Amino acid sequence: MPEAAVVEAKPARPAKPRGKQKSGKELFPDVAAGKKGSTTVLSVRGLTKSFDDKLAVDRIDLEVKVGAFYGIVGPNGAGKTTTLSMITGLLRPDSGTVVVNGSDVWTDTVQAKRMMGVLPDRLRLFDRLTGGQLLYYAGVLRGLDNAVVRERTADLAHAFGLEESLGRLVSDYSAGMTKKIALAAAMIHSPRLLVLDEPFESVDPVSAATVTQILKKYVSAGGTVVLSSHSMDLVQRICDHVAVVVRGEILADGTMAEVRNGQTLEERFVELAGGRTTVEGLEWLHSFSD
Repeated sequence: MPEAAVVEAKPARPAKPRGKQKSGKELFPDVAAGKKGSTTVLSVRGLTKSFDDKLAVDRIDLEVKVGAFYGIVGPNGAGKTTTLSMITGLLRPDSGTVVVNGSDVWTDTVQAKRMMGVLPDRLRLFDRLTGGQLLYYAGVLRGLDNAVVRERTADLAHAFGLEESLGRLVSDYSAGMTKKIALAAAMIHSPRLLVLDEPFESVDPVSAATVTQILKKYVSAGGTVVLSSHSMDLVQRICDHVAVVVRGEILADGTMAEVRNGQTLEERFVELAGGRTTVEGLEWLHSFSD
């Protein structure tokens, strides 16, 4: 982007004084797509992807209802990121379909992507913009008018606690602040579906609590969240549905209670993934070099 374009971008509206937070419906006025749990907002059928001779995702089926807080868990290399990348249209599958609120991601791409907010893996941002400029361009590129963009930028900055950082370059943000500004950019157009790949990675506990609160408000307003995470405890606390992915296959999915089956999510995950391995042959660690 030319330097002049960045300089001429108008700053976001001045931050609101701290006070009562807006409700989910006030923050995200356009998310409701139907009564909670009544209709399907994301339908995945037979999704498959290989890289050379490695099968990364093996005929995954997934159905997510409106208003769900859906977690996807699995070990490293299980296919979580590949699956989410195909769901959001960032990676073309070898076979299968992805439909978002009635629009096919690969045949009705523009409409499907309009209804999604995405926080991808290996996050890349235009980090030579300020936080305010990043949100401004995220909004106008989504077709929002100038006044709406400025109002939503101020609201999101207030909700995420980023008011004092909007004038700083994103390249100077901490890892946690970068995640928050990226999530705000994904939410500014009030999408029906949020797809988040490891949204809590590198985020401190205080920021994680803030992000969790905002996501819960979004779901309460009628939005739907699909996220991946390595943290079983976090997924168990905040998600109402969960899918366990191992070696590119879904081994269990459903409500949190159904998948847990009377155990903690971590215990159930270990059981499904093949149990704990016995560690042997490290007896030398029991003595010390000094």
